[in-house]
Amino acid sequence: MDTRVKPAVSPRPAQAIDLRVWSAARLELVERALERWVTADPPEGLDHGAPAELVQAMRYAVLDGGKRLRPLLVMAACESLQGHTGAALRAACAVELIHAYSLVHDDMPCMDNDVLRRGKPTVHVAFGEATALLAGDALQALAFELLTPDGPDAVPVEMQARFCRLLARAAGSAGMAGGQAIDLASVGCPLSEKQLRDMHALKTGALLQGSVLMGAACGSATAAQWRALEEFGAAIGLAFQVVDDILDVTADSATLGKTAGKDAAADKPTYVSVMGLEPSRAFARALLADAHAALDRAALPYDQALRALADMVVHRSN
Repeated sequence: MDTRVKPAVSPRPAQAIDLRVWSAARLELVERALERWVTADPPEGLDHGAPAELVQAMRYAVLDGGKRLRPLLVMAACESLQGHTGAALRAACAVELIHAYSLVHDDMPCMDNDVLRRGKPTVHVAFGEATALLAGDALQALAFELLTPDGPDAVPVEMQARFCRLLARAAGSAGMAGGQAIDLASVGCPLSEKQLRDMHALKTGALLQGSVLMGAACGSATAAQWRALEEFGAAIGLAFQVVDDILDVTADSATLGKTAGKDAAADKPTYVSVMGLEPSRAFARALLADAHAALDRAALPYDQALRALADMVVHRSN
């Protein structure tokens, strides 16, 4: 499959893109790749594949749902530097597998105990807790397998190592998992705005920022561009959570595809509970301005998709 996608924009900063058109082409590649890679087919050299029910649960968790924001950020950052598009597709799918595994575990009774995700029953409701736990584990492992291919789809080994480090850090105790631990420990506890920001910079922001940086790792960013993309990723990562907290109190479950109002019901601290609704909206707009300012500093050849995705993060309705 030809995975090379040329940037759909001119390098002239004033020219915008149609995000729906841009996204559709990239999402088709991602969906086809996920369909192919999350499979029961045995790896080369083995005469048996994964148990059918486990693979069914993995595919249920990953396919046919979700905004795919993280894969889109990987691909937009890669294109902003005219990087290695084949490597970007693998990185994009790996990030989505990590995100999917985190949702499977997050929804389980020992965590948030939710029954609805992406408009359908959560994995543990559909397949049982044990299978859901193993499906999450397997998705996490598969993410790193995708990042380390050999044969005709080989990615330079230096790039593979950088991908693995970025993704492991974003997903681990210094990132998503660490933030989730803080979140669980904070139920019913008052948090300051700084404490809330620090928690969500790990829980939600780290993987979104990691997506941007994995895309950048597909190209040749200068030190200054890398720092600016780090700042961009941090700003939209936090903005995403702020908007999530706003939508949790302003949208319904059908619109969100998940249970609305669950954070308030669980007595979890949110931006709305700490800052109020209107200040939270103002904070999201300020973070969007920070994201655009970071891209101004980066002076990337093709940054329109990154800018459009940042706008979408703040102005989305679900």
